[in-house]
Amino acid sequence: MNDEYKKGKAGKESKAGQEGKETRETRENKETRESKTDEVREQIVTYEIYADMPDDGNRYEIFDGKLELMSGPNIFHQAISGKLHLLLQSCTSDYIVLYSPLDVILSRTNVMQPDLVLVSKDRWEIVSKRGVEGAPDLAVEILSPGSRKRDRVRKHAVYEKHGVSEYWIVDPTARTLEQFILVDGRYRVGELFEEQDRVVSERFPCVSFAVDELFKGDVLERLAALN
Repeated sequence: MNDEYKKGKAGKESKAGQEGKETRETRENKETRESKTDEVREQIVTYEIYADMPDDGNRYEIFDGKLELMSGPNIFHQAISGKLHLLLQSCTSDYIVLYSPLDVILSRTNVMQPDLVLVSKDRWEIVSKRGVEGAPDLAVEILSPGSRKRDRVRKHAVYEKHGVSEYWIVDPTARTLEQFILVDGRYRVGELFEEQDRVVSERFPCVSFAVDELFKGDVLERLAALN
């Protein structure tokens, strides 16, 4: 066996050993992150605990002190979110338009990640590096297969409890927008907008677009066909 062959073999073995070490370290780091996340789930979770968690690539919300994993939005959902963000640019003179991923810290034990929010520029003080610290003026959720109950029931209750003035639910399957308006601390149904209905709001005069505009365009139509 010549020297060059020995050097080549030793080099390969060294490289394989290094790759094996890196793989083990990666696996151990992942297991450590998952273990810490599991530990957090078993206790009452506050925003401070949540913010101190290692980043494991997932998105979470806190419901009454319970940490819950969010299902990832599909590409059609994201395209609708982007289109709604564009349609609400008419509000940017009076409102800050923000979209997910974004922590909306309603209390220490209720932290949501709505798809989009409006915050009045008169309330700049609730916008910080951490996210929105208080009730936005408008919260919007776009339904996904795994989020229907969460958005329609649980988030509806949380936003109502913490005084979010208006809540919209966009249903990509039915192609509708449901509007809920806070009156005397309780949500009442404003309107169910569909097809060519024009979305309007007494609280947000800047809002004016047809529901079907949310789903129009060659990209959105092709993505809808994938779903």
